[in-house]
Amino acid sequence: QLLESGGGSVQAGGSLRLSCTASGYDISSACMGWFRQAPGKEREGVALIRSDGSTSAADSVKGRFTISKDKAKNSLYLQLNSLKPEDTAMYYCVVRSGTCATRHLADSGYWAYWGQGTQVTVSS
Repeated sequence: QLLESGGGSVQAGGSLRLSCTASGYDISSACMGWFRQAPGKEREGVALIRSDGSTSAADSVKGRFTISKDKAKNSLYLQLNSLKPEDTAMYYCVVRSGTCATRHLADSGYWAYWGQGTQVTVSS
């Protein structure tokens, strides 16, 4: 089970930190990531982090969002800075065993488990 938290409403330029806690799943050997979906739009991969700690991010969030994890807490994080209204979406935590590549940010079907999502709303 993946449980997200940390969403909310902020003004443009603000920051949020999303958290995802994995229950019953050891993230130490897994690939984890964040996707988002805005109303009327397709689901979009935001960032991923591999078991070795290396990361990939979508061009739209590079330099603004940072993905990280804490193996001891079995948790995943997404720091969102310099938020824009177009970042408004439901954000989902995802995980799968093994490896992952940047291209898997464009492949929602690659991911084995999804959280329920946490809403991020950015006002102008």
